[in-house]
Amino acid sequence: MNKRNLTALSAAIGLGLGASAMGAGISEAQYKSAGQGIAARHTNERAICESMAGNSKDVCQAEANGRESVAKAELESSYSESSKSLYEVRVAKANAAYAIANEKCDDSAGNAQDVCRKEAQRVEVAAKADAERALTAVDANAAPNATTEADQKAATEKRNAAYAVAKEKCDALAESAKAKCVQDAKVRHGQS
Repeated sequence: MNKRNLTALSAAIGLGLGASAMGAGISEAQYKSAGQGIAARHTNERAICESMAGNSKDVCQAEANGRESVAKAELESSYSESSKSLYEVRVAKANAAYAIANEKCDDSAGNAQDVCRKEAQRVEVAAKADAERALTAVDANAAPNATTEADQKAATEKRNAAYAVAKEKCDALAESAKAKCVQDAKVRHGQS
């Protein structure tokens, strides 16, 4: 990892920690200043990515965009301090992780690439389902069954995404082995 990438990574980590540490509400001036800092760091990170080529450049850009979107969501959360903004931070992190993982899949080909993309999607679905469940649990005025329903919905979404990964892995097998693999995946992941 070259010195410029390490510096950019350190700045991004510091930004992430700094935005989280701002905590108990920030002033409008602090909010605007932090927003400008996020934009400046993003511009610098994108410039670093321009010096790269191929998929490394694409991954670098996805990482820079992900850090920017997470930093913006964390900034918004520290400014508004609502359960919805905490949900938005979780979703931004899930989206960023997915975009990065999906770009990294371009280094593979064929079924390995397809499995990689399904796995990235599974992780994103799980993170978003957990974020939705957490938002429902935080809402003190939620109906008594809302948390249970959110838990069930999250479990179903995770199970379906895990099945999609398992099924994609079966595609690399010969026809008879593939049929057995798909059937085993259905049983393992509660599919009909």
